[in-house]
Amino acid sequence: MSESSQRETRRPFLATCPKGLEELLADELRTLGAEPQKTTVAGVHFHADLEAAYRACLWSRLANRIVLCLLREEGIEHPEALHRVASGVDWSRHLRPGATLAVDFHGRSEQIRHTRFGAQTVKDGVVDALQAAGQPRPSVDLQRPDLRLYAHLHRGRLTLGVDLSGESLHRRGYRRDVGHAPLKENLAAALLIRADWPQRLRRGEALVDPLCGAGTLLIEAALMAADMAPNLNRERFGFHGWAYHDEAVWAELKREAEARASIGRKRCRNRLYGFDESPPALAAAKSNAMRAGIPALIEFTGASLNQLQRPDGLGEEMRGLIITNPPYGERLGELPELVTLYGALGEGVRRTFPGWRLAVFTANPDLGHRIGLRADKQYSLKNGPLEAKLLLMNVPTGKGEGEAAVANANANSASRSEGAQMFANRLEKNRKRLKKWLKQSGETCYRLYDADMPEYALAVDVYDGRVHVQEYAPPRTVNAAQAQKRLFDALEVIPEVLGVDPGQVVIKRREKQSGKAQYRKQASSGERFQVREGRARLWVNLRDYLDTGLFLDHRPVRRMLGEMAAGKRFLNLFCYTAVATVQAALGTEEKGGASDSVSVDLSNTYLEWARDNFALNGLDPSRHRVVRDDCLRWLQTAKAQFDLIFLDPPTFSNSKKMEGTLDVQRDHAQLVELAMARLAPGGTLVFSNNQRRFQLDEGLAERFAVEDISARTFDPDFQRRPDIHHVFRIRHREAA
Repeated sequence: MSESSQRETRRPFLATCPKGLEELLADELRTLGAEPQKTTVAGVHFHADLEAAYRACLWSRLANRIVLCLLREEGIEHPEALHRVASGVDWSRHLRPGATLAVDFHGRSEQIRHTRFGAQTVKDGVVDALQAAGQPRPSVDLQRPDLRLYAHLHRGRLTLGVDLSGESLHRRGYRRDVGHAPLKENLAAALLIRADWPQRLRRGEALVDPLCGAGTLLIEAALMAADMAPNLNRERFGFHGWAYHDEAVWAELKREAEARASIGRKRCRNRLYGFDESPPALAAAKSNAMRAGIPALIEFTGASLNQLQRPDGLGEEMRGLIITNPPYGERLGELPELVTLYGALGEGVRRTFPGWRLAVFTANPDLGHRIGLRADKQYSLKNGPLEAKLLLMNVPTGKGEGEAAVANANANSASRSEGAQMFANRLEKNRKRLKKWLKQSGETCYRLYDADMPEYALAVDVYDGRVHVQEYAPPRTVNAAQAQKRLFDALEVIPEVLGVDPGQVVIKRREKQSGKAQYRKQASSGERFQVREGRARLWVNLRDYLDTGLFLDHRPVRRMLGEMAAGKRFLNLFCYTAVATVQAALGTEEKGGASDSVSVDLSNTYLEWARDNFALNGLDPSRHRVVRDDCLRWLQTAKAQFDLIFLDPPTFSNSKKMEGTLDVQRDHAQLVELAMARLAPGGTLVFSNNQRRFQLDEGLAERFAVEDISARTFDPDFQRRPDIHHVFRIRHREAA
C-alpha cells in the first residue's frame, strides 16, 4: 500500500472513555473528522483515516485510549482459542524488529479468569506470530513499551488492536501536584461540556471554582478557552513505536495545534478564578497551571466559602459559570462539616454571583440539596467507582422571578425547616434543663439529646466542647431519603445551637453489633483528647471506634464505686478502658481509693487504653494490674479474693478470641456465681448491663442478697431512658 493511500484508508477504531461519556465522545469524534459507528459501554467504535486518528489522540478531551482494531472475534472462551486468534495476526506489519511490547488485557471468561493470564496468553500468540515471520522474539516492557496492544474479552467476543495513545489520554502531563481526591482530567472536561462551558466561553463569560483544590476543572476550562489541544505537551504517544507511524502527518498536526494554541492564548478574554482555603491545594493548582501552559489565564486566591467575594475584574453585569467538585462524604464521619459546607456554598454563590449558572458535581445528591437551589438539569456520571451527579442550577438575581427563587432557597436551606427548628428548640430546652446540674457537678461530658423526638433518632453527647452524634438505624418502615434529610437537618443545627465548629462534630451510625464489629475500628485518626470526670482525667477518642472510651450513662455507678473503694481490693471484669478502675483507685478526697486492683478484658486495644488512663492519673501499675483474658475463663481459674467487684459484661459477644459466645441474659447467672466465688466476706459485687429487657435470674436472689439499685444510677442527662442499663448490688447472705 502506498504512503498516500495508507493515510487516506479509513480503518476501524475504538475510543474508550469513562462510563457515561459515550455520547459526548461520539460527538467530539465527529468534530475531529472521524465517523462514529456505534457506542458501547465506556467506548465508541468509529472509522477514521490516519490523520483523524492522530487528531483524536491529540485533541480528544474525553477519551482514555484510541485503539486501532485489528480484529473482533466471537466464541473466545478458552486460552487455546485466545492464543490461536492472537497468533493469527501478522504482527510483523505492526511491530518493528527489536521493539518492546506490552499487552493490556481487560475482561474474562470461564476459562480465562485473570487479566494477567489473559495478557500472557495474547503475548505468547504475538511472539509465536513474529517468530514464524522470521522476526526476533520481542522483549516485554510494562512501563514504557514501544508498542502497547489492547485486548478486551467480553461474553466471548475478543477485540484486539494497537493502542495508538500509549499512556491513557486523560493524563495530560500537567498534574504532578494532584491535591486531595482529584478529578480525572477527561471527567473534568466532560463536566464542563455538560455545563455548556464551550458555548459560554464563546460569549466571553467568566468561570469560577470556589473549591478549586488542585485546579483540574479550571485548567481544563482554560485549555478550552485558549483553543489548546489537551495533549499538546505530551512527548510520546503509542503510535510513535508503531511500524505504520507516519511522522509527516503527525508533524503537520502538531504544528497546527501549536499555532492554534499560540493564537488562542493571546486572544483569550475569558476570566477564570479559583478559590480554596488550603495553601497546599493552591500551590498545587498554580504549579499544575504552569505546566499546562496557561498560568496567566487563571487567578488563584486563598479564601473559604464564607470569605467568597466577587473578583475585582468582574463587573456587576458580567455573567458566567460557577462549577465545583466539593467533597462527597464517603465516610459517615465527614458529614457534619459537609452539611455546613454545602449550605455555605449555596449562600456564597447567591450572595456573590446572582444571575450566574451553578454546576455542582457530587456523589451525594442529598448533600446537594443543602445548597438550597433547585437543579433544573441533572446528569448521572461515574467518578471512579462512585455513582455521581452533575447538578445544574440557576443562581437567582434577586429581581422579579429571582426574588421567588431566593425565597425558595431560603426555605430550603438558609432558614431551618419546621422539623429542624423543632430539633433546635429541643436542644435548647435540654441545655437549659441541664444547666444547673452541670454547673453544680462540674461534669463536662454528658448526653444532651437521646431520640427525644422519634423523627430525629439520634443520641447527641458533649465531650468537653466536642460533640459525638450517634444515628440510630431507622426501621425499614421509615423512608430512607426522609431519614437522611432529617440527619442533615440535625447536623446543620447542632453546631449553630451548641456554638461549636462543624469539624468538632463526629457522626456514627448505631446498629446492633456483635463479635468483632463491636471493637472494629471506624477510622484511624488517632485523635484522642483528655476529659475530666470527677477526680479522674481520661482519654477519649470520638472518631476511631464505635464507642468513645467512656460510657456516659455509667457515670453514677463509677462515682459509687469510688465512694465504696477506700482501702479495698478491687476487681473490674470486662473492664473496657478501665475508667471504673481509675475512679475506684482515686476514690474520694476524704477516704482515698482502692489499695490495689485487677482489670480484666480480652481486647489488647482497650487494655492499652486502660494503661494510658492509669498513667494519666499517676496510678502505680504494680498495684493496679491489667490482665488480658476471657473473663469467664479467668474467673474459673482465679484464686484471689476481692472486697469490691464490678461486673459489666457486654449484651452479646462472639469474639473469635473467646471459646464460645456470650449472651448476658443467658449467661449472667453463671458469671455472677463465679464472681461471687471471688468476693471476700463482707464484700460487694456491683453487677450491671445494658440489656434493655434484662430479667435477673430468680435463683440469684435466693442464694445471695440482691438489691436492684438501677433507679439510683441515673444522672439528670439519662433520666429519660430508665431502661438504658440495669444495676444490682449483690452480697453474700451471711454478710447482708
